[in-house]
Amino acid sequence: MHEEKLDEYLDNHYIHRSNWLRAAVLGANDGILSTASIAIGVAAASSTREPIVLATLAGLVAGALSMAAGEYVSVSSQTDIESADIEREKLELAEMPEIELQRLADIYENRGLKKETALIVAKELTKHDALGAHVRDELGINDISQAKPMQAALASGAAFTFGGLMPFLVTLLLPLQHMESMLYAFAICFLAILGALAAKTGGSSVWKAIARITFWGTVAMGLTAFVGYLFGVNLS
Repeated sequence: MHEEKLDEYLDNHYIHRSNWLRAAVLGANDGILSTASIAIGVAAASSTREPIVLATLAGLVAGALSMAAGEYVSVSSQTDIESADIEREKLELAEMPEIELQRLADIYENRGLKKETALIVAKELTKHDALGAHVRDELGINDISQAKPMQAALASGAAFTFGGLMPFLVTLLLPLQHMESMLYAFAICFLAILGALAAKTGGSSVWKAIARITFWGTVAMGLTAFVGYLFGVNLS
C-alpha cells in the first residue's frame, strides 16, 4: 500500500513527462511552422495551387525524416556520453573505493547534511548500490533525465508529421485566393492549441505558452512571406 501511494505521488509530478513532451512539442511546433512557412513563401510567389501543395508536401516529408534522424543522433550522442561516464565510474569504484566514498559523502554534506551524517548516508548507499548512488548523485543521471534515443526520435518524427499535416490540408482544401493569410491564421490557431496542450500537460502557464509560441511563429512566417515577395518569382 505504501509503495502504491508513493508511485501515485510521483506520477503527479510533471518532470516525469519532460523527455517525451519536449520532443513532441518541438516536433509538432517545427511541423506547423516549417510547412506553413514553406507554403506561405511559395504562395507569395505563385498564382496556382500545384507548386504550393508540392513544396509543402516535400517539406513535410523531408522535415519529418530530418527531425526524427536528427533527434536520434543528438540523443544517441548524449547516451554515449552517459555510458562512457558510467563506465568510468565503475572503474573508479573498483580502483579507489575510499576516495569515491568520500566524494559521495562530500556531495551530501554540500547539500546540507552534517559531516558525520553525510558519511553514514554515503556508506549505507554504497553498501546498497554503490554504482547507482554515484550515477544518480555524482553524475546526475536518473530514470527521468536519462536519454532515450528511439523514444525521442519517434516522438519528434510523429509530432512533426502531425503538425505539418495541418498546414498541408489548408493548401489542399481552402480556396487559393488569400491563401497566405489563411495559412497564417490557421497556423497561428494550430500553434496556440499546441502551446495550450503542452502547457496543460506540463503543468505550466497556458497563456504564457500561447503568447510565446504564437509570437515566434508570427516572426518565422512573416519573414518567409517577405522572402517570397522579395524575390518576386512567378511560379505559375
